[in-house]
Parts: sequence; structure tokens; C-alpha cells
Amino acid sequence: MKFFETSKYYSLKKSTYISLRWIAIIGQLISINVVYFYLNFQFDFLKSILVILVGIVSNLYLIFIYKKTQISDRSALIFLIIDILQLGVLIYLTGGITNPFIIFLIIPSVFASSNLGLRTNLLLVISTILIIVFLTFYSKELPSPLNNHFHVDPYYYYSIPTALIIALIFLNYFAIIFGNESRIRKEALNKMEEVMAKEHEMLSLGGQAAAAAHSLGTPLSTIKIISQELKHQLKDQSEVMQDIELLVSQVERCNQILKRLSLNPIDEDEFIDEDLTIEDYLKEIISTFKETSDKKFILNIDQYSNKKKITKSIEIVYGLRNFIGNANKFSESKVFITLKSNNDITEVVIEDDGRGFTNDILSKIGEPYLKSFNNKDKSGLGLGIFIGKTLLEKNFALIECRNSKTRNGAEIIIRWKNNDLFKI
Repeated sequence: MKFFETSKYYSLKKSTYISLRWIAIIGQLISINVVYFYLNFQFDFLKSILVILVGIVSNLYLIFIYKKTQISDRSALIFLIIDILQLGVLIYLTGGITNPFIIFLIIPSVFASSNLGLRTNLLLVISTILIIVFLTFYSKELPSPLNNHFHVDPYYYYSIPTALIIALIFLNYFAIIFGNESRIRKEALNKMEEVMAKEHEMLSLGGQAAAAAHSLGTPLSTIKIISQELKHQLKDQSEVMQDIELLVSQVERCNQILKRLSLNPIDEDEFIDEDLTIEDYLKEIISTFKETSDKKFILNIDQYSNKKKITKSIEIVYGLRNFIGNANKFSESKVFITLKSNNDITEVVIEDDGRGFTNDILSKIGEPYLKSFNNKDKSGLGLGIFIGKTLLEKNFALIECRNSKTRNGAEIIIRWKNNDLFKI
């Protein structure tokens, strides 16, 4: 594996980075000019200007020569190293570790930590630490006359680089963690949007297939009746009987194809075109799994279950399907689905007879890309629960994930307040 690794997940937006660099360069110019001309402090002004000029030239290179709109991980490392070195030399000329502007030295690596790869961040942190250590022992004096009055105890002096290094590591660590979580969540949400788009497309295609089956049913029946009559009337004419029998068989084949497309056209049309109760939603979803799974689905309906229909919602369908699909995947042989409701709440409980959630996963349920260290034979990415939880919570549901108290496997409790459910 190459040490430098470019990835679509690790890059800097060039325009933003250039703007930030201009702000830093203008700030440096203002600072040294105010200190030199207004406060009349004495330091190597010409060399300081030349150091700032390096930053200006590198920024002009980014604008006019570097043509990409995104700065790759490797290129970003090079330019950020230039920023750290440029600022380090400027501080070296103006007092080193005792210069109060030393705090700005940690900004480039902190800025990069949430956007670039781990190796790049590690190199930037190490480079910054080395420069801080160098400036602790080697630097020009503070601008005169400040150098005549600045005398501190060594404990205080060495506490400055120590504090800077601790702050650098601390800020980078948290920026890397939060940046990584943000990227993971963004990627998972993108996948969810992609799946939802496919679901809408499939739903639309399903409706078109059902409409086609309904529309073609009558003419195909007419063709079938006529072909049967022709077969009966021309049974003595062997030269045309073979063609008539082929026509009859092809009509029958068309009927079978339309049946497979529609998959029970009455129920499919109702599912697409009408609002349904939660009970009907569950029955429809379970029926789709029964066609491909050998597991036993046991649906228990509370006798007080609310029969009021709710507005059709692809989010609710897909959220419930994800949880039921997870139960189907991790169960041994049975999936238990219970619907309970009263005047105030509607509750769906999904249980399986599998191994349940492992302890290391339970505290993080709902986060994408989870990996269990204890259950590796049926490991997943956690996207099913993440997508299902996100979609249902968006539609006012409260989700509780735990191990079942009455069965061996996992238990998902999905609960709505009826006032929220019926206003979807």
C-alpha cells in the first residue's frame, strides 16, 4: 500500500482553502506592519516580508496553476506543510515560543484533521510538534524593547510548548473523531437516499405493471376465446392447426407473464392507490418475505387494534421492512410480529428466535457501520437498523432496540402516538 493515498473522501475544497490562506496572509501583513511602523518595535522586518511572500506565491500557484477544484490528500499535505513552515519561520524571526502568536501554529493541522486522511493528519501533527520544540530552543529574541523586560521562570517558559502540544493533540483527536463520524453518517444517508429512490422507482414500475396487466387482460381473453373457436372449427385442417396451437400456447404464456408481473393485481393496486391500516402494511410486507424466505412469520394482532387507515407512506413501509428483514436474516426459524394499539398509542413489536444483540452493539444501536466483535458469522454493517430507525423516527415513531425478554433473539419496539400517526 502506498504511503500517500488519495481518496474521494479526503480532499479540501480549493476555493475555501485559498480564502482562508488570504485571510492568514493579510493578518500577518497587518500584524508586522502595525508592530514595526506604529509600535516602533525593532525586528528583522525585511526577512519577515520575504517569508510572507512565500505564502503569497504558493496561493497564486493554487489560483492560476493548480487547476483542480478539490485539493487531493497528498497535495493538501504539501501546501499545509508549507503553511506550517512559513508561519514557523515568521515566529522564529519574532521571538519564537514567547511570541503570543505561536498559538496560530496549530491551526493548519487542526483545520485539516476533519477533512484529510489519518496519515496526513499524523504527519502534520508531527511536523507541528517538531517546529514547536525547535522554536522552544532556537529563535531570535522578541522585538526590541520587549526583549529587555520579558523574563520568566523556566517552569513557565517550558509550560508554553507543553500546553501547545497537548492542545494540538487534543483538538486533532476530537476533530478526527467527529469528522470521521460525519463522513460515515453522510455516506450512510447517501445510501439511504439511493435506496429510497430505487424504492420509489420500483413502486412506480409496480404500478405500471399492474396497470398493464389490467389493461391487457381483456384483449388477451378475447384472443384466447377466438383462438379456441378457430381450433375447434379448423380441427380437420392440419396445415393450420399447428399455427393455431402455437397461438393458443403463446396467449397462455402472455397470461402467465402478466400474472407474475402483477403479483396479485387486486392487492397490489390497493397497496399503491389507497391508504392502509398498519395491520395491512404489515401483512403486505410479510407477504413479500414469504416469497423468498423459508422462515415462519407469526403475526399477532391485538383484538383492540385500531382499524383506522393512515396516509400511504413509503418511509413507513421501508422502515418496517428493514426491521422485519433484519429479523428474518438473523432468526433461526421464526419471526414474531405483534401489533398492539389502544386509543392513545399504536405499537409494533418485532422479535426473532436468533442470538439477539451482542453487548458491544446494544449501546450503539442506530449508528451505521457497526461491527460486533462477538458475533462474526452473520455480521452486517448496521445500515438496516440505521435506515429503518431514521425513516420511522422521521415519521414520529419512537424506537426501542433490545434483546427479547420472552424469546432468545432481538426485539424491536416501534411506537407511535395515534395523534402523530394519523396526521402523517
